[in-house]
Amino acid sequence: MRAAPRLAIFALEALPNARALRRFIADHSQRIAFVGLSHAQRPSAGGLVAQVRRHLARSGPRFLPYLAVNFGLPDLVNGIASALRRNAPPEATPLAPLCRRLGIPVIRVDDVNGPEVAAAFAGHAPDLIVSFHFDQIFLETTLSRARLGGINLHPSLLPRHRGPTPTLHALADGDRAFGVTVHRLAAAIDAGAILAQEAVPLPPGTSATRAAMLLHERGRGLLEETLAEIAAQGAVPKGKTVPVLPYRGFPDRDLLARMHRAGLPLLDRNDWRAALRLASGP
Repeated sequence: MRAAPRLAIFALEALPNARALRRFIADHSQRIAFVGLSHAQRPSAGGLVAQVRRHLARSGPRFLPYLAVNFGLPDLVNGIASALRRNAPPEATPLAPLCRRLGIPVIRVDDVNGPEVAAAFAGHAPDLIVSFHFDQIFLETTLSRARLGGINLHPSLLPRHRGPTPTLHALADGDRAFGVTVHRLAAAIDAGAILAQEAVPLPPGTSATRAAMLLHERGRGLLEETLAEIAAQGAVPKGKTVPVLPYRGFPDRDLLARMHRAGLPLLDRNDWRAALRLASGP
């Protein structure tokens, strides 16, 4: 029987992926070589202030509550949890302290293709990269550092809705085509061959934020199945190559205004509560 591949996990810890990813890491701690956490404030991209300015210029103030609930508030709650809940269950433990508790090396990633990440690959020798809500693009040189390359979990029915806010665009398109995809990593955003995919019906009125949370939870099961297949075959399947559709980036002001007029919510009160509950367990 083949040994399961050792994993390098790359993620940006945020509300959509937090619980699913923490549980995944706890369940697979023995086979994780290291975890790379994207630096949320990204000094190489100008830091927090520069990022907020770019979002305001493109999307306007209507987008800021969405960013706060999905990224800002969870980051604040994570800090509180780290200080006050040292023995919390995995779902309520921020990734960095969770990994330290489990003996998993953690690196803070400002540039996934930089020398610090290359050193982590050389030092820990993972077989497979797993991207789980990660916000940086892997170059081929970085993908080649893992023997089996890499796979990514994306909360959309690729090739539709490539980009950082897929559930927002799925909601805006009006056909409720929600789903989740596991695909091969390529040196282009959400463009690798599809390994597994599932359409996921969501209740009417589901916000873009809630949809992302639900799809990451469902996607975790799809990821587990894909990893089991890779372990059985000793290789990443070739997958299904599909046409690459246009990239759907962060929304502009016009799109957000149309969604507001149509009553399509980016977030609701339950999403605020979910962000605050990150430190309180299941």
